[in-house]
Amino acid sequence: MASTSHEPQHDPDAIGTVRAFNRTVTTRIGALQDHYLGSDRSLGASRVLWEVGDDGLDVRAIRERLGLDSGYLSRLLRSLEREGLVTVEGSAGDSRVRTVRTTAQGRAERTELGRRSDDLAGSLLAPLGVGQRARLVEAMATVTRLLDAGLVEVEPADAASDDARACLAAYYAELARRFPDGFEPGRSLHPDTHEFQEPTGGFLLARLRGRAIGCGAVLFHDDSPAYIKRMWVDDEVRGMGVGRRILGALEQAARDHGAASVTLETNASLTEAIAMYRASGYVEVEPFNDEVYADHWFEKQLERAGSRVGERPS
Repeated sequence: MASTSHEPQHDPDAIGTVRAFNRTVTTRIGALQDHYLGSDRSLGASRVLWEVGDDGLDVRAIRERLGLDSGYLSRLLRSLEREGLVTVEGSAGDSRVRTVRTTAQGRAERTELGRRSDDLAGSLLAPLGVGQRARLVEAMATVTRLLDAGLVEVEPADAASDDARACLAAYYAELARRFPDGFEPGRSLHPDTHEFQEPTGGFLLARLRGRAIGCGAVLFHDDSPAYIKRMWVDDEVRGMGVGRRILGALEQAARDHGAASVTLETNASLTEAIAMYRASGYVEVEPFNDEVYADHWFEKQLERAGSRVGERPS
């Protein structure tokens, strides 16, 4: 889906700072060494072993979590198999599905890897004073969250897919908890997901390392504003700008279909959503539908490609 803005022009000083940070971290944690944490394997192989865990994991899930090329991951898995640390088993029902499991030796090695990783983390903190340690830990948590935010992908999806249904189920469950009188999807407008497909609409999923963490939908109307519905973000990633990403992508989809504006409604209980809509340029308007769960109705004029901020579409 097209971006709603031009690529940012990065400050050369900022780029230099990031590169210096990368050099410091890779050196400090031993990422440049062939034998990570004193083992006989690289950081990449150790990371795969750790990710598999004790319960096993699908090869595709490993690839998505670690962002690895298929060929490189296959080489790492073969090396772990040769060491007797993992097995790779195919599915009887689907040859495309392969599951990696740790052996008894692999589980023991993973335990040792965890111990050595703890020792490395402790060595980073040990030379620092109490205040410095607190600052470093806080800074690391912030960096982790911001780097994760940069990995989020917002993409078109089938509203009837398993991931979409899971997101919508989580969304409905949250509304049922938060709304004073609960929430029943059948009483809300547009309960059928088939409406959120071309040519009548669109559905988006936000993913982090392959896992669906948010969703949103839009309906297109000829000569009328497009209508945004079913926006949801997982609690674990709130505060990372995922909601704004989804909202911007839905607006772009509406713009691509010729809409000059978009509308949406929301419940008074969703205070953070209301704040996001207002900060994103939505203006409260008179009710334009009979959504029983709505307390506020909003509209936003969409910019044309190349138009100035604040310029209304003709």
